[in-house]
Amino acid sequence: MTFALPSPPDFGAPLPLEPAPEVLRFLARRRSASALTLVEPAPSAEELDQLLALAARVPDHGKLAPWRFVILEGEAKARFAARLEALAEARGDHQAAAKLGKLKVPPLAVAVIASPNLEASIPEWEQLLSAGAVCTTLLYAALAMGYGANWITDWYSYDGEASAILGLSAGERVAAFMLLGTPREPPLERERPDLAAHVSRWQG
Repeated sequence: MTFALPSPPDFGAPLPLEPAPEVLRFLARRRSASALTLVEPAPSAEELDQLLALAARVPDHGKLAPWRFVILEGEAKARFAARLEALAEARGDHQAAAKLGKLKVPPLAVAVIASPNLEASIPEWEQLLSAGAVCTTLLYAALAMGYGANWITDWYSYDGEASAILGLSAGERVAAFMLLGTPREPPLERERPDLAAHVSRWQG
């Protein structure tokens, strides 16, 4: 279904902060779906536009938008996966070829590309963090819309030849392949971190 999102606010418009307990409930039960369970329907073109617009509303020091999206769907997605498979097989790497199942099965993928501006005064690290925020927001928005979503990288996110197939420029890298569709079965809760082992208070 297409959700009626509010119109984007005008530049400089006041945006009062309001409690959103439904968002807290969503975050308390948020769970990614297994990529191999994702089938049609995927988000429609209109829904995907909504998801990308939401994903772009992230912290972005310097307003650089140091990221971009590459949509992979239908026959084009199948051709992309086939070229990656041929690349792996040409190297005799059958294990790498087998790992492409997570990319092949879901009906829609969005590659989030970190594209830092190295001439800007903003540190590259902060620009990469902004790209990660885009990935997280896209994942959460897709789940909130009722679709299954899975954030993967795998070898073809880091391989130079695979990056060339995707059309990346020098200095760009894949932050995520966000796989989208409708899960055939609900995901199961997984073990969560023990917060006590990860939280401290600075005492000076």
